Amino acid sequence: MKIGKLPNSLLEKIVIAPINKHSTARKEILLKPSVGEDCAALELGDNICLLSTDPITGAVEDIGRLAVNINTNDIASSGGEPVGIMVTALLPPDITENEISKIILDLYSEAEKVNVAILGGHTEITDAVNKPVLSCTVIGKTKRLIPSGGAKIGDSVIMTKYAAMEGTAIFANDKAEKLKGVNSTIIERAKKLSNSLSVIKEGNVGTRLGAHAMHDVTEGGILGACREIADCAGVGIEVYAHKIPVLEETAIICSRLGVNPLKLISSGSMLIVCENSEEMINALESEGIKATVIGKIVENDKIIINNSTVMPLEEPDTDELYRV
Repeated sequence: MKIGKLPNSLLEKIVIAPINKHSTARKEILLKPSVGEDCAALELGDNICLLSTDPITGAVEDIGRLAVNINTNDIASSGGEPVGIMVTALLPPDITENEISKIILDLYSEAEKVNVAILGGHTEITDAVNKPVLSCTVIGKTKRLIPSGGAKIGDSVIMTKYAAMEGTAIFANDKAEKLKGVNSTIIERAKKLSNSLSVIKEGNVGTRLGAHAMHDVTEGGILGACREIADCAGVGIEVYAHKIPVLEETAIICSRLGVNPLKLISSGSMLIVCENSEEMINALESEGIKATVIGKIVENDKIIINNSTVMPLEEPDTDELYRV
């Protein structure tokens, strides 16, 4: 099978449908597994408890920083505040003590930045991996749950920041040999994008202003995330590809590597689906967050509009990251 996440149709068929059919029913469960949903949600006392889990498998440099942001972003996308994170580190036999120390330093320093506690986990050297793999589970809380599948017909689809920031940073850090000849200033700017991968601030704004749905953009890129929010809500979507903002460093690096930035892993960007797009964009920009309307929720069709060209918005395939 192809490297990367299972295709959504296969994920639904052989993973999610059996789980939902056979899982024990509990009255505390507010949000069950679903394609495109960022979190599970449990009603526990006065708060809604949010849980999410994600591995980091496609990067080497900055793996600790990525692990914290990618997991806490899921909580923010569901309208919550991340509280704590648990980390399982599977490390190859040839790793050094200094390399382990660097991963741990990145973990706790990034967790401190987003006010999240590291609660524990597991650390193991194993020949089952040939590079470090971190798998994290994060817990959060909220008073108001915002599902990924809450989009309503007529809503605007707002994208924060820029497409493919995470993928650009990973390429700049891990694929130096393939990027020889690219201006060093471009490479350094690309590496610094790993400092901008949290979406907690925009999650707070979206929650406060009544977003109908939010979804952080990960594997499959911005086009994959747009398809997921539509599928999750059972609606259609028009995506205006020509309006999706792409940084110069992303365009140059992706062109050199022959990948599509709109299908490249994009943590650091969030989709916010709402009816009050002008108010939402003004609030985001007052927090220093770039925000752009890149689509609209419609009844049935799932399409990409690129100036005068119209094409279907397909189910996301293997992320462009794994092609390089």
